[in-house]
Amino acid sequence: MAELQLIKPLNLPLLLVLSLHSFCLIHSAYSEIFFEERFDDGWKSRWVLSDWKRSEGKAGTFKHTAGNWAGDPNDKGIQTYNDAKHYAISAKIPEFSNRDRTLVVQYSIKLEQDIECGGGYIKLHSGYVNQKKFGGDTPYSLMFGPDICGTQTKKLHVIVSYQGQTYPIKKEIQCETDKLTHFYTFILRPDASYSILIDNRERETGSLYTDWDILPPQKIKAVKAKKPADWDDREYIDDPNAVKPEGYDSIPAEIPDPKAKKPADWDDEDDGIWKPKKIPNPAYKGPWKRKKIKNPNYKGKWKTPWIDNPDFEDDPDLYVMKPIKYVGIEVWQVKAGSVYDNILICDDPEYAREVVDEIWAKNREIEKDAFEEAEKIRRAREDEEGKKKKDDGERRRSKRRPRRHDPYDYMDDDYHDEL
Repeated sequence: MAELQLIKPLNLPLLLVLSLHSFCLIHSAYSEIFFEERFDDGWKSRWVLSDWKRSEGKAGTFKHTAGNWAGDPNDKGIQTYNDAKHYAISAKIPEFSNRDRTLVVQYSIKLEQDIECGGGYIKLHSGYVNQKKFGGDTPYSLMFGPDICGTQTKKLHVIVSYQGQTYPIKKEIQCETDKLTHFYTFILRPDASYSILIDNRERETGSLYTDWDILPPQKIKAVKAKKPADWDDREYIDDPNAVKPEGYDSIPAEIPDPKAKKPADWDDEDDGIWKPKKIPNPAYKGPWKRKKIKNPNYKGKWKTPWIDNPDFEDDPDLYVMKPIKYVGIEVWQVKAGSVYDNILICDDPEYAREVVDEIWAKNREIEKDAFEEAEKIRRAREDEEGKKKKDDGERRRSKRRPRRHDPYDYMDDDYHDEL
């Protein structure tokens, strides 16, 4: 059986690992991946995976850089470079099928800019892709990653393709919006269950059956069902053995105030018969009610039952994507500056976790400290520029200030002489 092993060129990071047990592809921007196919009788062939290729019809260009405040300046990715541009770049990869195996898609992105409105996702493509014409209308099998626009849209896209149609996840998943590096991981298993992780922390989990409207639901509500006539949904009932105390109904709600006194100047003939004012009777307990006891016949709150959907037809290959052949980045950004890196496609979630720990966990504090220092410098520069603008404005206003008005300026010399 064939086994692919990496031939690591000088000064190139580990890019591809392929063994009998797992398939892992880490695609690092603008680097070539060299690997050889080995059989039991020796080395047979050498392949070279081409660089990323930018679509000729898109104006956005990329820089090969680690960006600002990088935890490791030598760990370079590709960064969107021009504002208000459409970006499209793709790479051909060794064909990968997730049939009977787990699919793991993972990458890192650092949104250095105040992105305002733009995407930060990646796409996986099956079939042939004309990389020179790669764009938004190029069919894809998976679209995964953040999308930010204004203060309202800060979501994580997970869109899958099934029989030529694309289906977005129904759940609202928030993406990260700060300017530091974050790893996004999507895991799809052969039982159609999935997990979404951000920086190795699980953010969402579920199933293709329930969280996408790909197939009709397996169960539907029996809308014609009615609550049975003998269904008792009273949790508590009156105690049938309770007996009203004798004389209970004769207790008045109010009684004359025992402390009230007839005024000294009260005249019964003129004022009528004096009566003390009424006050609430402390002995009065309100209308008599039987105490409540638990209903022995309680069946719970009746709910419309779920039944098998006659329109549902299972597809055991629901999770299977057409063999993946390309990775693409196709986004629009109002402000550029996103650094893509560490793209990984494999069938081993544990290995993907180790990659995050190795790259992100090791560098996050360094990156955070560098970012905070850069922010201090930026704020100090903005404060200095603001002060300079204020001072310049004051100087300009002082130069334009008119001289004091002389009420006699409009008079001619003869008039002054007469005065």
